[in-house]
Amino acid sequence: MPSAPAVTAGALDVASVLAFVAIGRAHDDHGVSLAGMAVTSWPFLAGLAAGWVAVRAWRRPLEVVPTAVAVWLSCVGVGMVLRVVAGQGTAVAFIAVALAFLALELLGWRLLARVGTRLSAGRR
Repeated sequence: MPSAPAVTAGALDVASVLAFVAIGRAHDDHGVSLAGMAVTSWPFLAGLAAGWVAVRAWRRPLEVVPTAVAVWLSCVGVGMVLRVVAGQGTAVAFIAVALAFLALELLGWRLLARVGTRLSAGRR
């Protein structure tokens, strides 16, 4: 059975991808329908899952290096490859935005968690 930190990390990673997709779809006036979200998010969610498996992220889900970096790069890299295979767009600007936004999200929440953990440990 996965640990509570691993389940939480997985949920936050999925939420990060879904936030990226929802914001992107809203910004591009594609709408945030369930079907549209599914079409746009599945390549990135598959890339996210591939990254989790590749580095066994459940073992150290809060580690930024190498766990989060590998998960982030897999999410974007595999996601973009799958978008090409599926006939979806991969403009250079889109790749740059995906790299930046998902870095902020997938690395960022882990960095904040580490800071919070250190701060709470310092109060004891």
